[in-house]
Amino acid sequence: MVCTLNFIDLFAGAGGLSEGFIRAGYTPLAHIEMNNYACDTLKTRAAFHWLKSQNKLSVYKEYLHEKQEKENGSKLWAQVPQEVINTVIQSEIGKKTISGLFENLDTLTGNKKIDIIVGGPPCQAYSVAGRARMGKAIEDDPRNELYKYYVKFLERYQPKMFVFENVLGIRTAKNGEPLKDLTRLVEQAGYKMELKIQTASEHGVLQNRQRVIIVGWKIEDENGNPTTFHYPELKKKENKYEILKDLFADLPELKSGEGELCKPILYTKPLSEMEYLKKSKIRNSTFDFTTQHIARPNNENDREIYRMAVEMWLNERKRIDYSKIPFRLQHHKNKETFLNRFNVVDPYGCCHTVVAHIAMDGHYYIYPTLNPTLDNVRSITIREAARIQSFPDDYYFEGSRSAAFKQIGNTVKLAA
Repeated sequence: MVCTLNFIDLFAGAGGLSEGFIRAGYTPLAHIEMNNYACDTLKTRAAFHWLKSQNKLSVYKEYLHEKQEKENGSKLWAQVPQEVINTVIQSEIGKKTISGLFENLDTLTGNKKIDIIVGGPPCQAYSVAGRARMGKAIEDDPRNELYKYYVKFLERYQPKMFVFENVLGIRTAKNGEPLKDLTRLVEQAGYKMELKIQTASEHGVLQNRQRVIIVGWKIEDENGNPTTFHYPELKKKENKYEILKDLFADLPELKSGEGELCKPILYTKPLSEMEYLKKSKIRNSTFDFTTQHIARPNNENDREIYRMAVEMWLNERKRIDYSKIPFRLQHHKNKETFLNRFNVVDPYGCCHTVVAHIAMDGHYYIYPTLNPTLDNVRSITIREAARIQSFPDDYYFEGSRSAAFKQIGNTVKLAA
């Protein structure tokens, strides 16, 4: 039976959560996101899905082959109906924009009933890293209040269910007051919600990523009868795959600074030899290439640290301590905290959590080169980071290299 439920995605980012719902058969009615590069990515992905539904993926392939740096996706967007592109709304969500967003959504959806609302407000205000970086200023950060506007969408559109994603810190931030308030507001809107911590590696993703996933549902249906909705039972999957062998092995080997942002690259192994990529649908038989396999340039000082970090991980299964590397290599002023700032992706298991800081530098995501030398060590590429987040290889992230990394780091993707 084909699922016909629809959804809107709030704080949509690059669309990782939406991609999971689309893959499960749900129809997106709108995505709301403030970042312009992420919105461009959402438009490109919306065009991809429409072209796929029309058996016109050759148009998308041609776009990827002809793509040039510093171009947005307008050449592709012009080849699909405008209403497809209009499903992406670039806007903040807050007091000044909420009424306009409602008007825009009403027009866009034609007052069609919205079945599900998904999304998660930016999590920096609740994250450990965010608190450490911003200090006391975090208390007055307006992002602390964004959950209230999420609830306003529930009040306005009364979906059957909603999914709210965030970091673990939402449970303890401000002594748990925001979470208590969210629960209260949700109940006032006519919903019951349940919170569970989900670990991505237990659901087919090669990443030890933990997130709070809140699922809520209407307490009563339109006739006033109690509903039978509940938090879905998610079966845990045993992981038998490895990052290097099963996730990275079919991508061409690169050195620091090699690769091109837009150039398509051919796989080095057939799909038949890449069981995990086929099973997870990260790679499919429709495309014999991928894109954005580009490595950051790393200076010699950093590459020397990378080499030491990789050797220590491969030989001792230990992370390098920044305060204990040779003094001549220590160029960071902070030598008391974040001593694990140079971190190697585990080649034999799952990666540690991918976060937005990957847009700043690649030190926390060093490629696990099995025979590390000063010449061949590097940080991971855009495509490798996207694969860790379980984005399919045909997903294109618009914008610069840093913009692409930021979109990948800010996303959520739990279903492979």
